Parts: sequence; C-alpha cells; structure tokens
Amino acid sequence: MKNGLLYFLFCLAALVSSCDGTNTRYHIGVSQCSDDEWRHKMNKEMQREALFYDGVQVEFRTAKDNNQYQINDINYFIDRQVDLLIVAPNEAAAITPSVEKAIKKGIPVVVVDRKILSDNYTAFVGADNYKIGSDVGHYIVSRLNGKGNIFEVTGLQGSTPAMERHRGLMDALAGIPNIKRVGSVDGGWLQSQAGEKVDSVLRVHKDIDLLFAQNDRMAIGAYLAARQQGREKEILFVGVDALPGKDYGLEQVISGVLDATFIYPTGGDKVMQIAMNILEKRPFEKENILSTALVDKTNARVMQLQTDHILEQDGKIEKLNGQIDEFWSRYSAQTMFLYACLVILILFAALLGIIVRAYWMKNRMNAELSSQKKKLEEQRDQLISLSKQLEEATHAKLVFFTNVSHDFRTPLTLVAAPVEQLLEDEALTSRQRSLLQMVHKNVTILLRLVNQILDFRKYENGKLELVLSNIDLRAQLQEWSGAFRALALKKHIHFILDVENGQADYKMALDAEKMERIYFNVLSNAFKFTPENGSIVVTLSAIAQADGKEYARLVVSDSGSGISVQHIRHIFDRFYQIDVNHAGSGIGLALTKAFVELHGGTIAVDSMEGKGTVFTIDIPVNRWSATEIERKESEGIGIPSRSVVEELSEAETEEVKPDESKACVLVIDDNADVRSYVKSLLRDEYVVIEAPDGHTGVKMAMKYVPDVIICDVMMPVMDGLECCRQLKSELQTSHIPVMLLTACSLDEQRIAGFECGADSYIAKPFNSKLLLARLRNLIANHHRLRQFFGDKTTLSKEPVSEIDKGFADRFRRLIEENMSDSELSVEELGSKMGMSRVQLYRKIKALTNYSPVELLRIARLKKAASLLASSEKTISEITYEVGFTSPSYFTKCYKEYFGESPTDFLKRRG
Repeated sequence: MKNGLLYFLFCLAALVSSCDGTNTRYHIGVSQCSDDEWRHKMNKEMQREALFYDGVQVEFRTAKDNNQYQINDINYFIDRQVDLLIVAPNEAAAITPSVEKAIKKGIPVVVVDRKILSDNYTAFVGADNYKIGSDVGHYIVSRLNGKGNIFEVTGLQGSTPAMERHRGLMDALAGIPNIKRVGSVDGGWLQSQAGEKVDSVLRVHKDIDLLFAQNDRMAIGAYLAARQQGREKEILFVGVDALPGKDYGLEQVISGVLDATFIYPTGGDKVMQIAMNILEKRPFEKENILSTALVDKTNARVMQLQTDHILEQDGKIEKLNGQIDEFWSRYSAQTMFLYACLVILILFAALLGIIVRAYWMKNRMNAELSSQKKKLEEQRDQLISLSKQLEEATHAKLVFFTNVSHDFRTPLTLVAAPVEQLLEDEALTSRQRSLLQMVHKNVTILLRLVNQILDFRKYENGKLELVLSNIDLRAQLQEWSGAFRALALKKHIHFILDVENGQADYKMALDAEKMERIYFNVLSNAFKFTPENGSIVVTLSAIAQADGKEYARLVVSDSGSGISVQHIRHIFDRFYQIDVNHAGSGIGLALTKAFVELHGGTIAVDSMEGKGTVFTIDIPVNRWSATEIERKESEGIGIPSRSVVEELSEAETEEVKPDESKACVLVIDDNADVRSYVKSLLRDEYVVIEAPDGHTGVKMAMKYVPDVIICDVMMPVMDGLECCRQLKSELQTSHIPVMLLTACSLDEQRIAGFECGADSYIAKPFNSKLLLARLRNLIANHHRLRQFFGDKTTLSKEPVSEIDKGFADRFRRLIEENMSDSELSVEELGSKMGMSRVQLYRKIKALTNYSPVELLRIARLKKAASLLASSEKTISEITYEVGFTSPSYFTKCYKEYFGESPTDFLKRRG
C-alpha cells in the first residue's frame, strides 16, 4: 500500500509539471551598450516577437555605455550557457574579444546596431550607417544650395556607427568645395554631453549654418545650447533616429526644433526572427541591412500618424498577451485541480479495495492459523524429541571419538619407542636417519594432537584441572622461544622476544605444561601465516587492571596475511576453520582459550587483512609463599619437559639447472615433510624442484617448464584445483601432466580435479611404489604423444588441446612467414611467440620431440623439396629462398633428411 501511494504521488507531481506552460526551450541573452529610449524600443520589439515562439526566455542586461560592464555582462551570459547571445557593442575594439570568446564556446552571436572589428560573429542586424552619413551629406548639399559652413557632433568615437556615419558624410561632401566642415566634437550619444560641448563651440564659431548631430538626442542638446545663446534661428539642426513619441526626433521635426532627421530603425522584431532561424536550424543571412529614410516637415505628420497607429496596435497586442497569460494560468490551475481530484478518487478506491481485501485475508488467515497452530505444536514436540536424540548421538560420538583417541596412543607409543631406538644406531645411512627422524617427528605431532583432543574433551566435561607450579615466566618464554629460532632463520623471519621492565618479578603459580601449549599454539599460528622476510614480536609486560590485580600480559604480533572481520569473531569457536585451504583440527585456539580461562585470564585477538594479527593474553599473577613452594616441590610437582616442537617449515626456492638426461618434476605442497619425502623418492630418476604453495608453483612451472607436476589439493594462498586450472590455461604450461595429491577420497573432489584438467589423482597416505608407477606412466604416455605429434611426415598434427593446437598453428605460420630469413634465431621466434628461449624450447620439445631449430630446418627442407619438384629454379636459388646460407650445407642437410641429394632428385625427375 505504501509503495502504491508513493507511485500515485509521483504521478501527480508529473502531471503538475506537465501542466506548467513555462518550460524553457531556448535561453537568449541580450547585452545592450546603452540605456536609452531607442534601445528600450528595440527591447520591446524583441520581447513582443518572442511571444510568437514557444518556450523562449529573453534576458536583458545593459552596460550603461561602459566597456567593462558590457564585458562582464557577456561573460555572465557565457557562464549561464545561454543558447544564443545578442550584442549591441559599446566600442568595437573593446568588445570584439568577448564576442569571439562566446563564438569559441559554441554560442551563436547576433551583433545588432553596431559592428565589431572582425567578421567572427554569426549574424548582423542593423542599418547601413555609412549610407545614413552619405544621405545626410546629400541632404546638406541640397538644403544649403551647395554653399555654407557645417559643424558635426559625433557619437562615441570607438563605436562603428560614429565612424561609418562620419565617413559617409565626408565622402558625400568631398566634391562640394563651397561647403566647409568647420569642426566636430564627441557628444558620446548623450544629450547633456553634446549640449555642454556645443555651448563652448558656439562661443568660438559665429558662422555655422547647419549643425549635424549623429543622433536626435545630441541634436536636441545642441539646439538647447544654441537657444541659450539666442542663435537657434540662424542654425539648421539635423539628427538621426526619428523615434516617435513625446520629445523624440519625429515630434521635434514637427515642432520645428529639428530641420530634419533620418530614420534609424531599431529592428528588434527582425533581430528575434534571425535568432530563431539560427536556433531552429533554418536558413538565415549573415548580413541583414535595415532600410532608412529622410524625415522632414513634408512627411513628418504622416509618419507620426502611422507610428501612433502602430503604438496603439502594440498596446492591444500587449493587452491580449496579458489576457492570454491570465487565461492560461486559470486553465493550468483548473487542470491541476481536476487531476488532483482524479488522483484522490483513485486513492480512495484503492484504499477501499485494500480494506476489503484485508478483511477477507484476515478471515482466511485466522482459519489457517488455527490449523497451523496444531501443526506447530506437533512439530514442537517432534523438535524436542529430535533435540534429545541429537544430544544423545553427539554425546555418543564424542565418547567414541575420545575412546578412539585413547586407542591411538598405544600404537603411536609403540611406533615412537622403536623409532627412537633405531635412531641411536650409528650404522644408519644419512637417508635412513632422515626418514626415521621424519617418522619420529610426525609421531610426536600425532601424539600432541591426540592429547589435545583428550584435553578438549576433559574441558567440555569440566574435568580439566590445573597442575600449578612456581615458575619464572620470563625464563620459560626465553627457553620456549629457542625452539622457534631455527624456523625463523629458515623462513628469514625477524623474531624478537621483548620483556618490558626487566627488573619486574615474573615468578608466578602456573600450569607450566598448559602455559607452554598456550604459547606454542599462538606462536605456531603466527609462524604459519607470516611470509618470508616478515616479522614476529613477542612482548611480556606487567600491568595493573581496573580491579587492582596484577597481570602478566603476553602479546604476540605478526606481519602476516591477517584475518578478516567475518572470521575473527569465530576464531576461538571449536572446530572453526577460516577456509578449507588451511589444514588443522579447528580446536587449537579453542583449547588455548580454555587453558587461559582456567588460569583466570583473558585472550583477545585484533587483526586486519594484509596488515597482520595481534594476540593479547592477560594472566593474573598469583605468587606462592616460600613455605608453599617448598611443600609443592617436596610433592614432586615440577615443570614438565617437551621434547619436540612442530615446525611449520617452508621449502626455499632454489635455482635448478635442468639435466636433459632426466625428466624434471615439480612438487607443490605446503607440508615440507611431504615435499622432502617425495623428493627422496624421486631424486635418483628425476630432477626435482619444490614450491610451498600454488601461487609459487605456477611461477616455477612458467620458469622451468617441468615434464610433470605433483600438486597437493589443500594449500594456503592458492589451492591445488586453482593451481591446476591456471597451469592448464597458460600457453607455456598447458601441455604438462598434473598429478593431484589429496587426503580426501570423495568422488566429488576427484571430479572437480579432473574438470580442472588434472591428468591423475592419488589419495593420501600414498604408496611410494604406486606414486612412482603413476609418474612413470604419465611421462611415458606423454612421450608417446610427443612421438606421434613429432612425426617427421608432417608439422601440423593436431595437438592434445585447443590451446596447444592454436600454439602449433601460430608457430607454423611464423616459420612459413620468416623461412627466407637466414638470421632467424630461437630468441627471435620466442619473442614473436611471447615466450623466452628456454620456455619455447621446452614447449616445442614437449609437443613434438624436436627442438625449435630442428623444426625450422625440417620446414625449410620440405619447402625446398616442393620447389625442386614444382619449379625450374636452380639449387642455389632454392637454397637462399628457403633460408640456407650456402648450397653445400643445404645439400648435406637435404641428403641426411631425404636420403638423396638435390642433384639426384633433379636427375630422377628427368
């Protein structure tokens, strides 16, 4: 219901917005140079013309005859990204760069009235100011009968109308010697400025017959100045604009103030028409010249009547437009009200439907609930019964598991004792001693795991007890840490034991055996997940907590891979494993936490992926008196010894020099003992290289291209399945047989392995003879394939996989394209194939039983045989064409491969 209501409100908003008739399609900016009646008339004409187009917004700004103001206005419109810009330049030189900037920004520019100093604009609308000046000149000649003195009042000197009108005037008077221009002043297009300057001029010049001002306002200002000096009757005043209205040019001609004026049309409607043609992609003229005409006493009255009629029509149009806007507002409001009513009706109907449906569903659900209640009661009883059965079954399984663990101890002890006795025999060979030491080490590990399981079972049953003794924790940590020094050196790990406050007393009552296992579990975990060249720091310190008791704080921090937030909250849960690639029982840290809590302490972990992990263990300091220590020692309670530490060693990658007489085997396994054992089985027949995880294994396979790979399935960093998948997808290693080792014998995992491209599978624990037999068969089968694909009769036998087929095709094409190049080398072939020389050699050798050089020579000989049989070329020509450097060497190779010389072949061919 809530979603439906939101949908209806959205529809209402859409309807309201669709009813708004003010959507803007085009935004037009107008920058006027001045604020006078002539420009007001132009602006009104543009606004009125814009009403004939839908969605046109016109924005006006005036610079008030200031260049910087107009530059700021144009930049304002550019920043607003108007669709079109209309500019009446104040001064051409100053405004030209701003107009060109707008053009570069992609904004069309229509220049009106005045021009700029370049043609870089879209269109121009205005009168021909040169023609106006010329017409004024001709009128002056006619009015003065070819004789007299004139004075000129110009507009703003930097504006193009002022320059062009002056030039037109002077060109018209150039051929009339009796008419003299006695001077000129810059009136700036303003009445007051022109009046002040003409007042000064009239005091100097007493013989002016006619004064021409470049617009009507300046002409009226000159007239007023002359009237103040009583000279208005002796001078004729001529202006330009002929605007209708009170005190404007047309009325001043009728009243006799001005002798004549010339129409300078505003053309606002024409400007807007050109602008819309540009915006709507219709044809338009770049130069649009407006017509002009003389206005004097003979036609001024008629023109006034016409303009009055036009103004009356303009007023009616504006009134009609206002009425249209009012009607449109009413229509929009009524439409919105109608739609709102419809939406309310629809919502009411929907609400009514929801109520009816809710009532019907309530009745139906009540009936269903009553029936389901009985089912739930039955299911509850069943769940209680199943829970009891599950609890009993779990208890029975744990009892069985504990009993089996007890049973393990006897045979393990019987294995460990004879092995220890055998190790004392000095007649053992080094290999025998190494194997026995491996057996002894792993028997001890099994005993530790069995003891850990039994202890955990005791803890769950509440029967695990502390055997306290007075020990120096600092001394014990130093002793226990010594067992990890060799491992730290082997993995190049920076291992530090730091005891803060060396004068503190760390003698305390602890269960030494359990404390040792706490330390070994946490530190072993740190070594397991810290890569080579990492660091592990153990810190022992004395602290006082809020309860006032003294604690010994043990902090173990490493720079390993870290633990994600998802897993860290479960790290002390029993049987919890971060992922299947990290082997373990899942009870080590759970038992560690149990041992810490038995001592009344706490354990916490803080970790960040990629940054490392920090374990913090706080153990309360309980000290015995001297009498109590003596009594405990007399009872024989001491510190148990520990003979073996589980080493989490990683095999070091070593450089291997291939022995061509032996096959190369890569062993990938995270257990160093397994790698060592497999290597001891294979070293007599094969060159063996090792890798501690799948990621390193892929790199070594790419580097050495071995003949076969033996890979464990469950490994950290990259498991065996992903490792196999990558090996089979890489061009350099796709041909290498892969044998997977796994402790899991489920068919599903075997299927997953074969789907990843594995060639063979062996389950752990494996029989050494079975491993050797499988390995020999893999290599023998691969050799038979090489013999088949390396048959001398062809170079295009199909390889065993699509990736190898593509590789062979590329290599064959490469040989064919470069056959004539006698300098072609294996390095160059490898570079073009994207492989090193060694990788290319081993790949080609594995697929064809030939080296790349032998394949290249065979291809050249076969091409030569084809040319000998099908062309008339000489033996020398063919020799160089197929890439041999000399005919004698070519003949020797040809005879060795085909059993006859090229000459014998040509003779036999006839």
